[in-house]
Amino acid sequence: MASNPESPSLLAAASAIAITAICWWFASSLHPVWWLAWLAPIPLLVYAARARARQTALASFIALAIGNASTWHYLHEVIRLPLPVCLAAVFIPALLMLPPILLWRALVRAGRPLAATFALPLGMTGLAWLSAVGSPHGTFGNLAYSQMDALPVIQIAALAGLWGIDFIVWLLPSALAAASAPFADTRRRRAAATVGVMLVTASLAYGGLRLHAETTEDRVRVGLLSIGSSEQAQADLDAAEGKRLLDAYVAEMETLATRGAKIIVAPESALLVRSHAITAMQDLATRRGVRLLIGVEDHSVPTRKHNAALVFEPAGSAPAAYFKRHLIPGFEDRYTPGEADTVLDSDPRIGMAICKDLDFTATGRAHGRLGTRLLLVPAWDFGEDAWLHVRMAILRGVENGFAIARSARDGQLTLSDDRGRVLAQASTAGIHTPVSLVADIPLRATRTPYARFGDALGPLCLGLAVVLALLLPIHRALRPR
Repeated sequence: MASNPESPSLLAAASAIAITAICWWFASSLHPVWWLAWLAPIPLLVYAARARARQTALASFIALAIGNASTWHYLHEVIRLPLPVCLAAVFIPALLMLPPILLWRALVRAGRPLAATFALPLGMTGLAWLSAVGSPHGTFGNLAYSQMDALPVIQIAALAGLWGIDFIVWLLPSALAAASAPFADTRRRRAAATVGVMLVTASLAYGGLRLHAETTEDRVRVGLLSIGSSEQAQADLDAAEGKRLLDAYVAEMETLATRGAKIIVAPESALLVRSHAITAMQDLATRRGVRLLIGVEDHSVPTRKHNAALVFEPAGSAPAAYFKRHLIPGFEDRYTPGEADTVLDSDPRIGMAICKDLDFTATGRAHGRLGTRLLLVPAWDFGEDAWLHVRMAILRGVENGFAIARSARDGQLTLSDDRGRVLAQASTAGIHTPVSLVADIPLRATRTPYARFGDALGPLCLGLAVVLALLLPIHRALRPR
């Protein structure tokens, strides 16, 4: 049996911190490099296996906090969160990740590399779930979103949600680092590496098969558009500016209908309305036989203002209305949150959500249970977060088996299928002229395990991590000599 190595040098600590921090910076940015998330923990874990607990905690905190700071400009300068909130967004996640790393280290040093292999992904996934449960921003910042360019990886979400992605991404570096630690015999270390690699390989194989084993039952031609910048949003329909903006939207929608669009989606808060009856919209929907959705600031009930989406049907007498359920703290305090999910009377079934609603897994799961096959999403992003925020919405579609048509001001117009493939997109960030696109989108009758079981993996991981921590004294007592 190998003896304990000497404590690593200061150079080794600095190298581990630097490499992990750099990789984590790019893996957790607003436009992440997906494969760096798999590599980032390895230098830190290799160091942790050989360092004292205090050294490990300090090195981990420094590396992860530096990596988390990649979003500092966005948080502080773009969406202008208060300084204490920005600091919390950098340091609190780094602190929360320390217990799983320290548990991994303790199990490795107790000669239990296989237990350590599972301890890290269990702890990280469980704490990520717990953080999302208590956060007003839902799953924003979750590691799983770093994988959105890796289509086979994100198919795991159909089984276990983004928590399944978290688990697999943490599992591989955990297994490789545990296998390299000098505190167990070769057989135990080989077993840890083998189990970890086999589970990751099986997950990727499932993802590859899911991408190819599919049938398309229906297609619908969808148009997306956005007009103007943020300064032109929420124009009062009772004022001249609002009337001009409405005319512009109707003209662009007419063009999209000419190009064959049967559903047209405009962005969040395009107009301020005091009545749901918008004659020009209804006339266009009826005349062209198209379904029109537009986001509005709804003042139809002055005492209960809403951030709403209105859908005008070809034969409708009054538009269907959906009220945004998850409001941005501070930015949207004037609104009353909605209380119900909305699906249209259509076949295939079509649902509605607005922007931040899809930061929360419960929104997508509700539509998965309702059998939604296409989700219409007006949105309003912040320019810099355009790529990330739409991918968060796309993952809800993978989890629950529906396509998404998302039209965002200062973001992207995006059509995606139930596998997370982006079928068409166009940028609206910083653009002051009308932007539109039209494309066919496949609608599949997909029923995913996640839509049935939901976020069960999150609390399960947390519970199992706690069990491993409670059993740690036994592992230490039985440590091979």
